[in-house]
Amino acid sequence: MTSLDTLALVLSGAGVLVPGALGAMFLRNPAKGMAFAKHRLENLPQVMADRYFALVALGIGATCYGDMKVIAFLFAVFAFLGFADATIYARAGTPFSKHLMAGVAATIVTVVALAANFQTGAGA
Repeated sequence: MTSLDTLALVLSGAGVLVPGALGAMFLRNPAKGMAFAKHRLENLPQVMADRYFALVALGIGATCYGDMKVIAFLFAVFAFLGFADATIYARAGTPFSKHLMAGVAATIVTVVALAANFQTGAGA
């Protein structure tokens, strides 16, 4: 491993701290999270569009890269997003089936990618 590899890993690890802190802030106090992140409710549809396109880009990248471990991990995260959103909406008494279906679909991709990974002998 080169020094640039090490630096990239350190920076990548550090890069998860800010969104992790923001996630915790939004969980504890959504109003404080919105204020701190400078998000505005009226811009939420555009923000969501950006997020969905970012998820598409991640999916394309993982698919083109072709590593079953990367695909399994990414789609496990996608499954979490779908199930977490479904839970939020179900608790609010609002329709949640589309989010639930997204979580199930992502789980299927995860399981198939893991099975493919084990079938080739690559292991977990």
